[in-house]
Amino acid sequence: MKKKIAIPVKQGVLDTHFGHCSHFALIDVEGKEIIAEEVIPAPPHQPGLLPPFLANLGVTDVLAGGMGGRAIDLFNAQNVNVFVGAPALEAKELAIGFLNETIEFNANCCDH
Repeated sequence: MKKKIAIPVKQGVLDTHFGHCSHFALIDVEGKEIIAEEVIPAPPHQPGLLPPFLANLGVTDVLAGGMGGRAIDLFNAQNVNVFVGAPALEAKELAIGFLNETIEFNANCCDH
């Protein structure tokens, strides 16, 4: 099964403030194997923009430290799965842990 994982990053590490991140790591996966990686600049912050932006890039899953409930709903409406409570790790390490189910996603750290 192919997936594309998006991770908000700052200097290669998970940026826990999803909506204001500077870049996204996009990781293409086939099965449990990473087949491609790239980092792209995030568009300027605008409420409701990121779900369709990332969905149009083919993203299937978002790994985040925290995210507001409305944003999660907007992603789900775009058929994008959201996993919050991710630890602040380098993007590739986080993706590998997600794929191997060795990363624990804790409470959503976003309170708005």
